[in-house]
Amino acid sequence: MLKVIATSTREVKSLNGLWSFALDTDPKFTSSSPWESTLPGNLECPVPASYNDIFPNHALRNHVGKVWYQRLVRIPKSWDGQRVFIRLDSATHEGEVYVNDRLVVKHVGGYTPFEADLTSAGVKAGEEVRITIGVDNILTRHSIPPGELQKNELGKTVQIIRHDFFNYAGLARSVRLYTVPLDVRVGDIKVVTDVEEKGGSGTVKFDLKLEGGDGTVTVDLVDRDGKIVTTSDSCSGKLTVPNPKLWGPGQPYLYNLSIKVSTTGNVVDEYSLPVGIRSVKISGTQFLINHKPFYFKGFGRHEDLTVIGKGHDDGWMVYDFELMRWTGANSFRTSHYPYAEEVYDYADRHGWIVINEVAAVGLNLHLGGGIFGKDERDTFSDEYCDATTQETHKQAIRELIARDYNHPSVVMWCITNEPGSQEKGAREYFQPLVELTKQLDPHRPVTFTNMGMALPDTDKIADLFDVIGINRYFGWYSETGNLELAEKKLEEELKRWAEKYKRPLVICEYGADTLAGLHMNPAQPWSEEYQCEFLTMYHRVFDRIEAVVGEHVWNFADFSTGPGIIRVDGNKKGVFTRDRRPKMAAHTLKNRWGGLWEEAK
Repeated sequence: MLKVIATSTREVKSLNGLWSFALDTDPKFTSSSPWESTLPGNLECPVPASYNDIFPNHALRNHVGKVWYQRLVRIPKSWDGQRVFIRLDSATHEGEVYVNDRLVVKHVGGYTPFEADLTSAGVKAGEEVRITIGVDNILTRHSIPPGELQKNELGKTVQIIRHDFFNYAGLARSVRLYTVPLDVRVGDIKVVTDVEEKGGSGTVKFDLKLEGGDGTVTVDLVDRDGKIVTTSDSCSGKLTVPNPKLWGPGQPYLYNLSIKVSTTGNVVDEYSLPVGIRSVKISGTQFLINHKPFYFKGFGRHEDLTVIGKGHDDGWMVYDFELMRWTGANSFRTSHYPYAEEVYDYADRHGWIVINEVAAVGLNLHLGGGIFGKDERDTFSDEYCDATTQETHKQAIRELIARDYNHPSVVMWCITNEPGSQEKGAREYFQPLVELTKQLDPHRPVTFTNMGMALPDTDKIADLFDVIGINRYFGWYSETGNLELAEKKLEEELKRWAEKYKRPLVICEYGADTLAGLHMNPAQPWSEEYQCEFLTMYHRVFDRIEAVVGEHVWNFADFSTGPGIIRVDGNKKGVFTRDRRPKMAAHTLKNRWGGLWEEAK
């Protein structure tokens, strides 16, 4: 799916701002549908933002079901003769869009974009239309991530989720109108780059599809100075670049793939795509970028902010990247869902390395019985994650790869976080998903993150993956406070993974909850000193195991969760507080990772 951009032939109109807002439970909706008239009440909700924390209302924060957004929009008169689309970058977890009283699109999945052709729906330039968007936050065992609905003792419906972060919902990313030419236009582009191992040339393979008719195509690869490096007049081909300037960690050189479509000698559509020339390969236990070993230093993160929840905000995004750069981090995982497109664009421009994760978290009925409650069902069965769930999971992978295929910052796909991979049925569930991922993108490695109940001799799926991600909490959830014993157990287990699978290991989560400002001597759990000693112990172990090619601390910053006796105002494993104040551990990481790195110019 092409990113929405403005060009000489395409225009964009943001619909971000305040929208009228109402819950689906409003009594007025029993006699009429929300899209048939003005929404009741006088609530307004900002877009982009999760709605849950906008209003100091417990019932609204924990609302289960649909909410409605609405606003009047004037289609620019100057858009006459063009095709108009509405694009929603996300609607968590299910969205439906009405123009006046007409349904134009429905979409399932809370973290990938969807759109509708308004011209085909009869919308005309210059007219004012009423746009109504329904957003449903319900998760079922057939959704990704999965969940279930239950009735509590008061007879109220409650949402049961099996992931340890708050179920923020709403329109957390941008909503826009945009135009494309009415007839022939660029429909999609895929780009794959490679680099010769011993220097020399780089290659840019491209494949573009036209929609709405046929035309003559010109494809130019343009450098930063505006010079055309190489060109093609085909819809697919391979461009060779002698002595290319490579895209790499901290070296974010981007070319521009400029595409023009002409008919009868006139340019009818134009589109441009940033291209970073780089290679990604696995060699034994090494992860290679541009044929050089790369070591992941960074974080698991969340899109999580006070007030706006998972709402995207450019100011906070840049600040978070700068804080990570201050620590010396070079990478992060999009735990546990695809992030806003702006995040990947920024990573492309600034040389960050991204492990891109689909929203498949919670596929584990037996993780943390004390947190989520004991469950006797098998995770991968007709009672929970069944063939329908698997199809939803496949579609989530398709949409993730379709959106992010061209980002040079994305070096690996992660198709699930902490599944019950030791359980029967796990291999039958995941093998087709790995095969699909590799079919959709044979050029990037595929990984998953293993959890502590699935050991090297009991995990049923690890051999399917190019890189094994491992989440471990020795010294926190087990061996609590006993770092000496935790160190012994951690090293023993990681050695077993390395010896059995002989492929790269990335430690995707390790960390300890820490209350900012709590100090103890000697260090005890929850103190800042203990978090520092915990991380330092893990680093000693990583340095002793050659197969470990990366460390992502859990978490970059404290984040919101549902209520629970082990969660005090959320998860406190961040090395920064939720408002991004550093704990002592941030300095521990800065000392290990080398602190602020400068991008190559």
